[in-house]
Amino acid sequence: MQEFEEFSTLLQRPVEEKNREFQRQGRLKHMISASQLSIPLLEKLCHSANVIRKMSREPKGNERLRKLLAHKRAMLYFTQPSTRTFLSFMAACQILGLTCNEVRDPKTSSEVKRESRMDSIRMFSSYFDVIIMRSQIADFAECCAYLMNDLEKQERRSVPIINAGVGSDEHPTQALLDMYTIIRTFDFDESSESRPSRLADLRRSYPNLASGPAHKTYAFVGDIGRGRTVRSLATVLAQYDGVKMFFISPDHEVLQLDDSLRQSLKKSGVVVEEFNSLETDYQGQSLLSQIDCLYMTRIQREHNSEQAEKEIAAIDLEPYRLTSDRVAQLKSYTPILHPFPRDSVIGEIPTEIDSDPRAMYFRQARNGMWARAALLVHLFDAADSLHLAYSEVMPA
Repeated sequence: MQEFEEFSTLLQRPVEEKNREFQRQGRLKHMISASQLSIPLLEKLCHSANVIRKMSREPKGNERLRKLLAHKRAMLYFTQPSTRTFLSFMAACQILGLTCNEVRDPKTSSEVKRESRMDSIRMFSSYFDVIIMRSQIADFAECCAYLMNDLEKQERRSVPIINAGVGSDEHPTQALLDMYTIIRTFDFDESSESRPSRLADLRRSYPNLASGPAHKTYAFVGDIGRGRTVRSLATVLAQYDGVKMFFISPDHEVLQLDDSLRQSLKKSGVVVEEFNSLETDYQGQSLLSQIDCLYMTRIQREHNSEQAEKEIAAIDLEPYRLTSDRVAQLKSYTPILHPFPRDSVIGEIPTEIDSDPRAMYFRQARNGMWARAALLVHLFDAADSLHLAYSEVMPA
């Protein structure tokens, strides 16, 4: 876009080079891309999320959490429809005591008076300490981060930018909460002091099973080509050793795995396999029986052109729906995830699956609150204060 023309050269650089500009003294300055979520950073954020989760259960813990960032203010600039991401960020801010304001419709802002989006962002940075943004405009969050960096170099006010889903390629905080859910699930209670580990019992049926996200097979089902949640999560998982990824989508060019992600994953050493049905075999066995984590998605019809709508409407989506029989083929520990919303008409996950203990998608959505709170703590360099508060108010 012409509005972002001054940043065009910066946008074309390699990811590693760009990410260096989004860090400060070993921690994040802005959260723009899932590629910023290194394994060591994930471990720190997940640990903080666990601390926040535990403290929130106790009155004294809640009280201390509400004081942690009570001196900060957050702008939630969400001009693309959102329910879970908006509300979980709002809840995360409230847990930590941040004051929140929002703009959810640009028609209620000075953009109707032809103010540029970048001027709006700079105005928000005058009043707030963090800008959490969601937009359908590609590269918007990244350009805002560059604007803040330029202001910082000029010794002017600059605040963190959080990409809460911008454009079609990135949703890094969804990847964060997905990874938090996966890490907790594949912990198999190994870190719990209050109950025995499940891993020993599971190994009776799955002798090679180990805790952690590494050496697992992840299956992504549905709208792979346009799923920014799929792209972001796959990018993070590619860092782990021994990962396989199955991509299961209808035979249509807009729904299938795009070549840029395919090549990126293979370059990282990921084994990538593509299928056009859940009812298929892989290396002589049922595909479903070999999956360690199943990530379902809906067909994103809101992105269809008129022609694509006709073509996709004619596709039989039954091979991409879960049924009780299909769920029964999964391993006993395989979590079923979904970034939501699910399609109540197509029913890629029918409601009868909700009662299955492997159905983790509502817990996954709740985890967004804890994971995003941990991210805010990290961005404001308050992790030490969080852990000190935990040691002071939580029972030994």
